[in-house]
Amino acid sequence: MISAKLAGKILIFVLMLLVIFHVFVLLNIIPYQIVWAGQIQNSSSLLVYEGFAILLTVLFILIISMKIGYFQQGKFVKVVKVGVWIVFFYFLLNTVGNLTSGVTTEKLIFTPLTILLTLLAFRVAIEK
Repeated sequence: MISAKLAGKILIFVLMLLVIFHVFVLLNIIPYQIVWAGQIQNSSSLLVYEGFAILLTVLFILIISMKIGYFQQGKFVKVVKVGVWIVFFYFLLNTVGNLTSGVTTEKLIFTPLTILLTLLAFRVAIEK
């Protein structure tokens, strides 16, 4: 089993790549049809969906960073503990969503990625 610190570092790295990916989708460098199960229909929904994805991913990076000691948790110890479990369940549900997506790219590329993120988040979450 890998350490929680290493799992957190890998998770943060992958999440940072995910932020870049979402910025590329937002800038139409990567086609938006391959994300969100093809639900994005126009530029305003693209902005909403991708803005939400970027914001949430940055929040996840902050939570994981605090959990593995990059930032002091201070008064937020309980919030971080709960937050890490939320990250885990989010990726677990996201994996199910990717598996049931009608978009082939989402199934083939993002399902293995979300499985990895789920396992890493679980490792960080179970650390005392």
